[in-house]
Amino acid sequence: MNDSIETAQADGTTRSHFVCPPYQHTVQYYETDKMGIAHHSNYIRWMEEARVYFLHMLGYDFDRLESMGLSSPVLEVHCRYHVPTVFAEQVSIQVSVEAITPVRLKLHYAFTSSDGKLIAEAGSEHTFLDSTGKILRLHKAYPDFFSTLQSCIAPEVQS
Repeated sequence: MNDSIETAQADGTTRSHFVCPPYQHTVQYYETDKMGIAHHSNYIRWMEEARVYFLHMLGYDFDRLESMGLSSPVLEVHCRYHVPTVFAEQVSIQVSVEAITPVRLKLHYAFTSSDGKLIAEAGSEHTFLDSTGKILRLHKAYPDFFSTLQSCIAPEVQS
């Protein structure tokens, strides 16, 4: 986790937050439909790819989370499409933490084209389960992971 930004706070202190490099996806031919554009359902898959990449960049890849006995099922997902994507187009997906509580994580996804145009915006909400399937309080069960996720909330979201 070395891509952090320092921001000044109202009290004169500074705060560091992690900014993950965007995940890169190239639209595959099989992801397109008869109209020649990427089918809308693929964006949900790309969100998962980007989320897995994001967690890996934080040092918490799925193997590590599973070995800790932790899972994080999806509770909600939504996506607003602005412009379509086509075969071979490069899509950048920026993942950020919108909010974190002891039992919920909200992620935001911004899909952009190689020329910086906003393609889509999306969100997912997750909870945390232990190996028996019971909801756990992340800040108590895994305080390091919880504080790592907290460090990813952009200052403009926290204020």
